[in-house]
Amino acid sequence: MTAAQRIAQLRTELEQHNHAYYVLDAPTIPDAEYDKLFRELQELEARHPELLTPDSPTQRVGGKVLDGFAAVRHAVPMLSIRTETDTESSGATNFDTRVRNALGTSGEIEYACELKFDGLAINLRYERGVLVQAATRGDGETGEDVTQNVRTIHCIPLHLKNCIAEVLEVRGEVYMSRRDFERYNEKQRSQGLATLVNPRNGAAGSIRQLDPALAAKRPLSFYAYGLGEVQGWNLPPTHSGILDALVQFGLPVCEDRQVVHGAEMLAAFHRSVAFRRDELPFDIDGVVYKVNSLALQKKLGFVSREPRWAVAHKFPAEEQLTIVRDIEVQVGRTGKLTPVAKLEPVFVGGTTVSNATLHNEGEIRRKDVHIGDTVIVRRAGDVIPEVVGVLLERRPADARPFVMPATCPVCGSHVVREEGEADARCTGGLFCAAQRKQAILHFAGRRAMDIEGLGDKLVDQLVDENIIHSLSDLYDKKVLNSRSLAALDRMAEKSAQNIVDALEKSKSTTLHRFLFALGIRHVGETTAKDLARHFGKLDAIMQASAEQLLTVHDVGPVVAQSIVAFFGEVHNREVVQQLRTLGVHWEEHEGASNETLPLSGKTFVLTGTLVTMSRDEAKSRLEALGAKVAGSVSKKTDCVVAGEEAGSKLIRAQELNVSIWNEAELIQQLKECEKT
Repeated sequence: MTAAQRIAQLRTELEQHNHAYYVLDAPTIPDAEYDKLFRELQELEARHPELLTPDSPTQRVGGKVLDGFAAVRHAVPMLSIRTETDTESSGATNFDTRVRNALGTSGEIEYACELKFDGLAINLRYERGVLVQAATRGDGETGEDVTQNVRTIHCIPLHLKNCIAEVLEVRGEVYMSRRDFERYNEKQRSQGLATLVNPRNGAAGSIRQLDPALAAKRPLSFYAYGLGEVQGWNLPPTHSGILDALVQFGLPVCEDRQVVHGAEMLAAFHRSVAFRRDELPFDIDGVVYKVNSLALQKKLGFVSREPRWAVAHKFPAEEQLTIVRDIEVQVGRTGKLTPVAKLEPVFVGGTTVSNATLHNEGEIRRKDVHIGDTVIVRRAGDVIPEVVGVLLERRPADARPFVMPATCPVCGSHVVREEGEADARCTGGLFCAAQRKQAILHFAGRRAMDIEGLGDKLVDQLVDENIIHSLSDLYDKKVLNSRSLAALDRMAEKSAQNIVDALEKSKSTTLHRFLFALGIRHVGETTAKDLARHFGKLDAIMQASAEQLLTVHDVGPVVAQSIVAFFGEVHNREVVQQLRTLGVHWEEHEGASNETLPLSGKTFVLTGTLVTMSRDEAKSRLEALGAKVAGSVSKKTDCVVAGEEAGSKLIRAQELNVSIWNEAELIQQLKECEKT
C-alpha cells in the first residue's frame, strides 16, 4: 500500500469515528485506538507534506452540527490542544523544551497545571453577567446551541457576581461524576433500561438531548478552564489569575490546579495527579500544562490546529479493545449471579485485565455481547473492569450468545429473579458453598473482623472439606483449632497457631465492624458506622422497626427493609447469638445521632505516615466522633492531619490556610473529644 493510499484510508476511518463520537454520541473505538490512528496520519503527512489537504482530520477539530440544534458561530475558535502520551518526565520535558526554544530562553517558565476532564467542551456566553447562550465546540468554528439543556445544570450560574464585562465567554467541561454515573446506571439496570457507556458519553448524550426535560434527568456538573470572546474587561496578566477571577464571578473552577516552574515541577504534578487519580470523584484522562503568562502565550501563538503554549499530557488509556473468549457465572456472597467475560488479556488503565463484569443477563442482551466478540473494555479507578460496547462489524461467524443457567453453577439450587430486579440469585443460601466462602471471606476482611491469615485458599479448604458450615464455627474450638488447621494442606503448626491467635484477637472488635461483617444486604461500611453511632447497641438495631431505622443518616427504605428482613430470620439471630456466646464482643454505648457528636460536620484529611496508629485507626476514631474523612483537600476541609513525609495534601492545606494538626495534636484532640 502506498503512502497516499494509507493516508486516504486513515482519513476515511478517522472521519467515521469522528462522526460516531461527536455527532452520534456512540463511540465505536476507545480513545487510545483513535489516538494511535491519528498519530499515524500525522506522521505520514509530516513525511509527505505534498499529500496534506485542508480537509484532513489533522487540520480540524472534528464533528459537525446536528440538524436538531441551531448553529452557533464561535467568535473565537474553540481549538484542541496537542497531546503527549510519553512517560511523566519525557512528556513534560518535551513540552517545556518546545516552549523555551520557541521563546529563545534557557530560563524556567511559569506554567499553570490543571486536570484534563473527560467530558464535553462547552462555551458559555454571558452578556452583562447574564447567561444568554451555551454552545458545544462542534468543529471548532461552529457549534450547536444547547442553551436550554445547559441551563438545567445547577452548578452553572445564570447570572455572574461582580462581573463588569460587556461580553464574557467562559469555556469549560460538562462532566458526570463517577458516583452519579454509577447511580444512574444502577437505576437503569434495576429497571431493565439501557445504561450509559461511560461518564463522558453520559455528559455528551445528555447535553445533546433535544428535550431539555430529558437532559435534566441526568446529573451533570461543570468546571470552567478558559475564555473565548471578552469585551469590556481588562484581563489579569496570567491564566491562573483568570481562573481566580472566574471563581470570584461565581463560576465553578476545579481547585486541583497549581502554578509551577520548569519541566521537573510539571512532571511532579503529573505524578501527583496520577497517584491520586483513582480517588478523584470524576474521570480524567490526563493533565493540562499551559504557559501562565498571557503575554508569552500571545508571543508563542499557534501552529496548525493547536496553541504552542498548551499541551495535554495523558495517562494510560482506560478503554481498550479485546476479545471475549468465554462468559462464566460467578455466585456472590448474597447469591447474586454475575456473568463475567473471560477476556484475551489486555493492558488498560495501568493494569492487565483478563476478566470484566457483564452485570446481569439483561445487560448482556442490551449490549448484544456474544462469546467471540471484539469488545470495548473500560477500567476507571477502583471500579471493576466492564464491557461497555461491542464492535458488531468484527463479530465472527461462530460467535455464540450467552444463556443464563437455570440452576446455580456451584450448588445446583434453583436460580430465581425476583420481580422488579434485574439480578438472578441462587436460592441455596448457606447450603451454597460459593456463598458460604464469600460470607466467611467478607466476615474476615480487613475492614470487617480483620482476621489476619484467613484468606481465599484457606477458606476454600475449610469449606470444601466441610469443616466450616457457618460463621460461628470459626470461633468454636471444637471445630477449628490448631490441630485441625495444621492437618490442612500447606499448614504447619506455627501458621495454624497464628490463625488461632488471629481468631482470638478478632473477638474484640467494634459494633460497626461486626455489623458490616455480617454481610447484610445493602449495609456497607459507612451505613454500619451510621447505625452503630445512632443506636449504640446491637440489640437496639436488631429490634428496630423500619420506621426507627429510617431516622438514621443516609438509611432509606430499601436499606431499612433489608436490615429488618435480615434480623427477622431466626437463623441469622441464632448465628449472632452463637458468635456472642463464643466470645465476640465490643463496647456499647447509649445511642447518639450524628449531630450530637463532638466532631459532627467537620471534614478531615489524613496525609503522611502516623507513628502511633494506622491511618485506618485514625479514620475510625475520627468517624466515631462524627467527623467525615475525605481523600483530598479543598476549601471545605476543616483540618488536615499531617504525619511524617506528608506531601502535596499538606502543601494544598497551607495554600488554603486550612488548620493543620500533627500526630500529637490529633491524639490530644481525640482524647478530649472521646471524654465528652
